[in-house]
Amino acid sequence: MYSMKETCEKVGMTYETLKYYCNEGLIPNVKRDKNNYRIFDDNNISWIKSLTCLKKCNMSIEEMKEYLALCLKGESTIPERQSILAVKKEQLLKEMSDLQESLDFLNWKENFYNDVLSGKTQYFSYLIDTNQK
Repeated sequence: MYSMKETCEKVGMTYETLKYYCNEGLIPNVKRDKNNYRIFDDNNISWIKSLTCLKKCNMSIEEMKEYLALCLKGESTIPERQSILAVKKEQLLKEMSDLQESLDFLNWKENFYNDVLSGKTQYFSYLIDTNQK
């Protein structure tokens, strides 16, 4: 069993976030010690790591609650959960594509500027007339 602090260290989450997730009901079956402090087991740790992943997938708290509710209903909800995750996956793939486009542009600009500064390429601009000298 792990304390809040130990759990935070294990899952890479702040104390405040873990407490918030607990208060929002996102971590079911949390036990309490004799002093009424929350304690977490390995199943809790695995679930909290899953929540962290879902958050990184841009899932809102409400969406995580919906997903959790389905998980708690058991195996019969797997198709519905797959559908939720498939939508998130498509959104992430689109974001990755957009980010790759941006990176490609930045790489092109970096190479262009390096080539101009080294004299390999003549400078041009879409904004000003560079032919006037």
